[in-house]
Order: sequence, then structure tokens, then C-alpha cells
Amino acid sequence: MDQLAAISSGHLRIDLDAIGRNWSALDKISPGTLTGAVVKANAYGLGLEPVAKALSRAGAQFFFVANPEEGLMLRKALPNAHIFVLGGLWPGASDLYAAQRLMPILHSMGMLDEWLNFCVQQGEAYPAALNFDTGMNRTGFRMSDVNWVRQQMQRSGYQPQVIMSHLCCADVQNHEKNRTQLALFHSIMAHFPDTPASLANSAGLMANKANHFQLVRPGIALYGGRAISGRKNPMSPVVSLHVPILQVRDGKTGETVGYGAEYTLQRDSRIAIISLGYADGFLRSASSSNSRQGAKLAINGHLVPVLGKVSMDLVAVDVTGFGLNGPVPGEMVEVLGPTVSVDDLADAAGTIGYEILTGLKGRYHRTYFGSEIE
Repeated sequence: MDQLAAISSGHLRIDLDAIGRNWSALDKISPGTLTGAVVKANAYGLGLEPVAKALSRAGAQFFFVANPEEGLMLRKALPNAHIFVLGGLWPGASDLYAAQRLMPILHSMGMLDEWLNFCVQQGEAYPAALNFDTGMNRTGFRMSDVNWVRQQMQRSGYQPQVIMSHLCCADVQNHEKNRTQLALFHSIMAHFPDTPASLANSAGLMANKANHFQLVRPGIALYGGRAISGRKNPMSPVVSLHVPILQVRDGKTGETVGYGAEYTLQRDSRIAIISLGYADGFLRSASSSNSRQGAKLAINGHLVPVLGKVSMDLVAVDVTGFGLNGPVPGEMVEVLGPTVSVDDLADAAGTIGYEILTGLKGRYHRTYFGSEIE
């Protein structure tokens, strides 16, 4: 271990082989359908370049980023990848998209007009996708725009690379919205009979083969997160995070722990103070009080509860149960790993695994491992 790792505030390990296995497992669910990979937000916080290369080695060819800046970074890492920009076409940036072979996902009349005019001026039909809103009410052409969009395609002779929509409740398997959106998407497809279609995110892919069409675009499942609520997560864990104990101290019955004095000790206790805080992405909502249980971390496979408020740099955990053989300063505490999953922590903090992963921006020594690291 190098000196930086030895004095680090924590060790974050990312298993690139697990990411590849997760992609392959999802690919097997949808035979005959292309399986893409969503790598926006720095590959959900895990590192765009190493993650994208691992996905490419596994077989992924189609990638989805949020904006053109991410697209440029991915293009450097994967010169031959097919890259879609979920955020669409940035005004005045058509020449950049074309030069870097970035495919905008067009979702407004203004974007479509600008892209078609650029293609006419250049004398080349640069590829792009069309996004339709079937119920998210976020981005996408409205259902009332479908005829207008089709007419624009017919008038210009432009053939989109793919038509898309996005499921807003796919993580709740039996939600009525899923059936409504699927039916609306079928009605859109009828206007573009020769165009490949894409609807499924991770949950949509795993929940219903009727969502698969020609291209699926998993995200959270690639990174080991739970895609469908109430169902056992079948994906391989990808991330582990361990942080050191800085101090072990005694606390007396009736004393309080942390800011706000919201946690009062109900017994004489041993408290471990660990190098972790909200500055490291460990959410303040993982705090505890006497009326609310917070997150649990783990030491040698044994769960230990957070005591009191999470502060910027420090978290207190209860290690009384270890007795005389308790942990000592320098010993590592599992924040994420075999005992505490990303979704365990998310549930305790009242959020979702996506926020936990994308928040791993802290003061950690980051290590990638796998059989084919370049």
C-alpha cells in the first residue's frame, strides 16, 4: 500500500469485473435486443473512463451520457463507441456533435429544427434519436407533437437512429403507469414503423420483456444497485468503502452524542469516532436520534449503529457490543461492502442507491480492480 493509501480517509474499491458481469447478465435477459449502458454522471460516480472501458470489454457498444461534455470525455476513452446525449442538442453545438460523432436525443421542436437545418446545410443526415414523453412530464415531445414530428421526418427524408421514451414507475413492477406508458409508446411506434425503439431502463428491462424492443439502456443495475422495489437484487455488488476509526471513547448514561444533542445514551457505551462525514457523501439523513434509527455500518461483519448527527468529517458509531475485544483506532469500518449494501445505506438515509453512488466524491483512496485493467 502506498503512503497516500496508508493515510487516506478511506478506501473506495470498484470492481470492474462485477460491472462487466452485470452488463452480461442483463444482456442475457434480452436476447435479440441491443444492450446499451448508461454512464452519465461520471458513470454514476464510479469513474467514466475505467467503467466505460470495462463495459466495452464486456460487449457494450451503445452508451448514454447526460451532456456533450460527458460525451467528449467518453469519446476520448472509447473512439469507436456509439454515444447518445440524453440531454439533447445544446443550442449552436450541432457542428461539435457531428465532429465528435455524438448523437443528440432530440426532444423539442427547436432541437429538431436546428438539427435538421444543420444536416441540410452539411448535406449529410447525421444520426440522432427522438424522445417522446409518455408520462414522465420531463423531457420529450408531447403526444400531441407526434404527427408534427412524423411530418417533419417525411418532409425532410430524415430517418432517426431510434425513437425513445422513459418509464417513470418501472421500479414499482405492477404500477398502472407502466401499462399506460407502454401502450402510448406502441402508438408512437406505429408512426415510425421502420425505426428501432427503446423504452427500458434497468427496471423496465428486468420487469417485463414487452419493454425490450430493439435497444435497452440499463443504468443502476450495472453498478450493483437495486432496480425494482420489493424484489431481491440479483446484481453483483460493485463498490466497497471502508474508513478508519480515529478514536474510541467511553460515554456515560445520559450524555448526548453529536450536534443538536438529539441522541442521549441509554447506557454506558463505547463509541468509535470514524473518518467519515457528509463532505464525503455520507448523507446527513443517515443520522440517528432517540426517536429515529439511522444507518448501520459494519466492523468485521457485525452491524454497528450510527449515533447522533452525521457531521462534516466525523461519524460516531456504537461499539459497546464488542465488549473487551472492541475495535481500536486505525481499524477499518465497512460503510459499503458485503455486510452493508448500497441499498441498505440508501434505505436508512431515506433515499435511493443512485444518490449514494453519485455522492461518493469524498476523500477516499480510490482503487479499481479486475482481471483486465489497462
